[in-house]
Amino acid sequence: MLVTEFSTGIVAASERFDLFADATSRPHMAYRLRSEDRHDFRATARLLRLEGVDICSHVNPHLELVRTPKLVRQSDPEIYTVHWLIAGRGRLAQDGRDTVFRPGQFVLAHSSHPLDLTMDPAAGIWSSLILQCLRSRMPLPENMVRRLTAVPIPAQHGMSGVLSRWLADLNTRAGEFTPADIPTLASVTLDLLASALAQCLEAEDALTPEARRNALRAQITTFVERHLADPHLTARTVADAHHISLRHLQHLLAEDNTTPAAWIRHRRLEHCRLDLTNPHLSTRPIHAIAARWGFANSANFARAFRTAYGIPPKEYRALSHSPGTVRGKTSAVPAMTRTS
Repeated sequence: MLVTEFSTGIVAASERFDLFADATSRPHMAYRLRSEDRHDFRATARLLRLEGVDICSHVNPHLELVRTPKLVRQSDPEIYTVHWLIAGRGRLAQDGRDTVFRPGQFVLAHSSHPLDLTMDPAAGIWSSLILQCLRSRMPLPENMVRRLTAVPIPAQHGMSGVLSRWLADLNTRAGEFTPADIPTLASVTLDLLASALAQCLEAEDALTPEARRNALRAQITTFVERHLADPHLTARTVADAHHISLRHLQHLLAEDNTTPAAWIRHRRLEHCRLDLTNPHLSTRPIHAIAARWGFANSANFARAFRTAYGIPPKEYRALSHSPGTVRGKTSAVPAMTRTS
């Protein structure tokens, strides 16, 4: 099982904080925990576990986490933790730096030195996505990464923006992935993290060529997914947006035995296929679904869909909503994010 869901609501109010403390201390760094809401600690978490990489969404009330020198000496899993704050406000102290971070920012910590993380009770419920990875898997030197400990990093722009969108998508689609997707998802996540940190340090040259290539592929994937609804999206548009030649883009996609036009068409068809199976969209006209994903001509969409899936979209929708119908599952990982 790749995804684990957790809620303190499964036990009595008086037991919720202890349940949370026990559950979070096992897969992560050991902390001393304190909360002003200990009497009724309402928290949820969702963990996507990959190879040497964990992505966890947390929603919880006020909490203070302290990793003391004694706890560090007792156990050091040698991991980096990146908190992406969605709601609330926090303070992180480590490696001689003490910083306040707010929604829309990343903040980096590590397991090898004491730290103090406090969630501001006046800021309301804390919501965050947490990326945790083994230090040995990080494609950047340790002394370079440590320069960003307890430094707020804006998560909206550049490679940090690509990383935040990637993490949000992984969290949203966590239930779609299969064990076969794990190596690719872990590799792309690490390359994006390393690229975001390297960009903050103006040290992109420290990345390996493979890490830079994989980060570019993931960046292109994110761009295409965000612009599929635009019927004017072309290979030239994608190449120009990333300041690369059309030939370079074609070379990247040739590694997956496809072309830019075929890949864009495939992603559009996959979104249409998923919409056709969605019971909440069962009354939406098929031509409207096609237009939503960039198919300006409904007849061209119908031909492309039949070529890709073997049956017309109307028949596919009818079969997908029939009781007992089992549909084949395609890969949840877009081609451009697959590593070579």
